[in-house]
Amino acid sequence: VQLQASGGGLVQAGGSLKLSCAASGSTFSVNVMGWYRQAAGYQRDLVATVDNDGRVNYADSVKGRFTISRDNAKNTVYLQMNRLKPEDTAVYYCHGIIQIDHYTYQYWGQGTLVTVSS
Repeated sequence: VQLQASGGGLVQAGGSLKLSCAASGSTFSVNVMGWYRQAAGYQRDLVATVDNDGRVNYADSVKGRFTISRDNAKNTVYLQMNRLKPEDTAVYYCHGIIQIDHYTYQYWGQGTLVTVSS
């Protein structure tokens, strides 16, 4: 199973970006998908997650500005980021908790850089 993320880039403060992450590979089912981010010199932190039932969870710092969604038919998760701030600058990583047969695994995408200029 691979997670392929896309959509990062450079944007001015107050602008918007949308990240996408698609899971592909052999037979599997996706339980939870989400996004984490890691700014230079900092640890990787949770941004948002969405489970099979559509329940979402957000970091306090992005509530009201970011929206996570998923397309189960495409095994794809999206992160719509609005009203971006310079402190949102980080490498964003897609994360998936994926079931293959009777086992559950964690997968990470390759990361996509989001840079917000002031």
